[in-house]
Amino acid sequence: MWIRLSFLQKNLVYAIPISLILGVLFGYLIDSSVLKILILPLTILMIYPMMVTLNIKSLFTYCKPKTQILIQLVNFIIIPLVGFGIGLVFLKNTPYLAYGLLLIALLPTSGMTISWTGFAKGNVNLAIKTTIIGLILGSLLMPFYTAFFVGQTISLPILKTFIELGKVIFLPLLLGFITQIILKKIYGEMHFNKNIKSKFPLLSTLAVIGIIFVAMALKSKSIIADPLEVLYLLIPLILFYIFNYFLTSIIGKYFLSREDAITLVYGSVMRNLSVALAIALIVFGDNGVEIALIIAVAYVIQVQSAAWYIKFSEKVFGVIPEDVIKDIVEEGLFALHNNLTLYDVIKLLDEEHINSVAILNRKEKIVGLITSQIIINLLADNKSLKTKLSDIKLPTPLQINERTPIKKVLSIMKQKHKYKVLVINQKGKISGVLTKSEIISKFAGEIK
Repeated sequence: MWIRLSFLQKNLVYAIPISLILGVLFGYLIDSSVLKILILPLTILMIYPMMVTLNIKSLFTYCKPKTQILIQLVNFIIIPLVGFGIGLVFLKNTPYLAYGLLLIALLPTSGMTISWTGFAKGNVNLAIKTTIIGLILGSLLMPFYTAFFVGQTISLPILKTFIELGKVIFLPLLLGFITQIILKKIYGEMHFNKNIKSKFPLLSTLAVIGIIFVAMALKSKSIIADPLEVLYLLIPLILFYIFNYFLTSIIGKYFLSREDAITLVYGSVMRNLSVALAIALIVFGDNGVEIALIIAVAYVIQVQSAAWYIKFSEKVFGVIPEDVIKDIVEEGLFALHNNLTLYDVIKLLDEEHINSVAILNRKEKIVGLITSQIIINLLADNKSLKTKLSDIKLPTPLQINERTPIKKVLSIMKQKHKYKVLVINQKGKISGVLTKSEIISKFAGEIK
């Protein structure tokens, strides 16, 4: 199943149009009113997996205030005004379609922000923080922006909207966070990050495909009656995305570093279409299907344009830099003090499903790295489980800066015959461990 879902995710640019067309055909040939019962479960399935994978802790990490302020000014001042203006020009006679475009403009960032930022070698940590802030702020501000921009033409009950937002966004956010804690406790953080975390976005992809199918099936009769309406929607949407790419590229080029500029682009251009679809279909009832039409078409443009921009970004910000350690190593390091015993190491390795632990002295400095292989050798030599770690002679660990190119690291590993490396961040502190498995996974991913 996971292989098929992974294939679907990698081919989203084709899957979305196919789902759109099949939905229209299904709704035209068969009574699709029964599909309405799928809207809420598909909405939850679309939002919940994204919450499970979000790193909430990154919200409290430091980033340059200028960068975050720029991103939020673009997302909550400029882009909503642009969306509203384009809607006035091209969709003034169809208020719900115009509101659909405004809704897209009001809800920045998504899981795609983080993915595409990583592909383009942007600042992923900043992208995670931007995604969380954008999700929360966008959801809270959306009802008030709606009342301000279109309150005279579209009735939006504020209290009902916040209740529905609580159901489809904040409740899944809470449940997702709880799920993340439980899974990390059961399987260990390393195992969760490597083997479980990547599966949840696949479920979200399936839900997106499903809800687009449902929305198009419910709207099929009017689409068949006027197919040019869908083609016409491409005009305001393409203009909206072109303006967004152009604006963020210019700001990033002249005011930010390359990494932060990439994050600005994908943190603004990638709109949270999943949440927009959820709000349209849950809050607006039958009128929500019309709003959902323009959001579904936006999916096609957003996914394809994100892929194209990676190549274009090289002309704007320069050639994508060579892969470095930081790109493939999960932050985080398990460590024990050397006054503890061999038993404590074995217990930690088993509980966290990891293969190595850093050993610290009284001054909190790393004096060695004990691995499962070393432990097996010690047990084979009848070493007591009560043996203190300070009494075990450990090899000096190899330490390399996180900005070191991966190819150079491979060369160093070969020369030193050491295949576990402590990664040093820009502050001079140990931030993680690079092992053979990360390297194999990196190149296996390139083969796929």
